Amino acid sequence: MSHNSNKILSNKNNLQVIHEDNHIIIVNKRAGDIVQGDKTGDKPLSEVVKSHLKDKYNKDGNVYLGVVHRLDRPTTGIVMFAKTSKALPRLNKLFAEKTAKKTYWALVKNQPPKTNDTLIHWLKKNPKNNKSTAYIKEIEGSKKAILHYKIIQKLDNFFLLEIDLETGRHHQIRVQLASIGCPIKGDLKYGFDRSNKDASISLHARTLTFMHPVKKEKVFVTAPLPNDPLWDACNT
Repeated sequence: MSHNSNKILSNKNNLQVIHEDNHIIIVNKRAGDIVQGDKTGDKPLSEVVKSHLKDKYNKDGNVYLGVVHRLDRPTTGIVMFAKTSKALPRLNKLFAEKTAKKTYWALVKNQPPKTNDTLIHWLKKNPKNNKSTAYIKEIEGSKKAILHYKIIQKLDNFFLLEIDLETGRHHQIRVQLASIGCPIKGDLKYGFDRSNKDASISLHARTLTFMHPVKKEKVFVTAPLPNDPLWDACNT
């Protein structure tokens, strides 16, 4: 098993690289970074990673980079990209078949009803306000959403939850936790009462375990927590 430590490889693009090999690069996304270009026109993380690779390997032409999965803009943590056209479809398959296992950490103010539980809802996205609504029964246009959570630490005023997703729906963790009265810290869109100073929400893609698409070895990576007093209080 290939274990990756928390060693951070920084560069002038202010990028936190937590794993890189010939086929894959994994970065620790900061709050506010967008993974792919959108209507805002802001430089996406994919372009920052391309610039990093171009500089690091002194490449003249275009750099290949495939986007494997995304994270919401205010969320932090693990984002993986494919560096080769060979790796991209294989990585896409890992995520589609859910053999890549990702865990998230979230900070919530209210104590969840149970120490650990499985939440099942049907989510419907409203593209006009880019928001999803959770229903306890299926309605037209909704998609089934399943997650598992457990409380892993009680802080002074917050609870640290670890979350495993069975499905990957729009804003799934945010809307499902809000639906049980536990909106994520800083998430105004889903009912938290005030924003975080850096406009982040306290949701972090913490670990990722997957079978390397070329080497066929198991890879495990952990994304260091954001530099914040509340995250610092979490036992890591």
